[in-house]
Amino acid sequence: MLIQIANLLIGTLGTAFIYLLLLRFHMQWLQAPFRNPVGELVAALTNWAVLPARRVVPGLLGLDMATLLLAWLAQGLLLALLMSLHGYSFASTPGIAFLVLAAMSALELLAMSVKLLMAAAIVQAVLSFVAPYSPLAPLLNVLTRRFYAPFRRFIPTIGGIDLSPLFLLLACQIVLIMLDRVGALVRSPF
Repeated sequence: MLIQIANLLIGTLGTAFIYLLLLRFHMQWLQAPFRNPVGELVAALTNWAVLPARRVVPGLLGLDMATLLLAWLAQGLLLALLMSLHGYSFASTPGIAFLVLAAMSALELLAMSVKLLMAAAIVQAVLSFVAPYSPLAPLLNVLTRRFYAPFRRFIPTIGGIDLSPLFLLLACQIVLIMLDRVGALVRSPF
């Protein structure tokens, strides 16, 4: 019972922090405004880790590598803690375990990024019908605009309704299936 509680707490808190770091990374990459409730929340909850890391890890081509590295390290630590809770010992093959954890962490960050994109697309679609002038609309527009563009070139609006979010969600599901398959191959040594 205690292992289940620890698993729940570590998994929930760790995953929430990693999602915040990824959202911060993507908001900076896509040049989304931080002057909104979500941006201010993300900055407030992650500044304690990101600001010191930026002193050590420089940016690369306009990307906030410190935030991405923190997300990757946090994901690796989360996976290691959860696997340790379930009785896995890394002492037998530490080199292979490190490489597998590093690869699993990178794949999980990709999957989480796709899930963030899906969530932004769904929230944006709902808000476009319910509250099109919501304060979140500009943020969601910036987060999804680049990903809608390829679909909008080939798929016309039908009756004034943009179907590109549906095709983006379908493409995201396909990517998640492929990432899951690759992840299964990476996890096979465990």
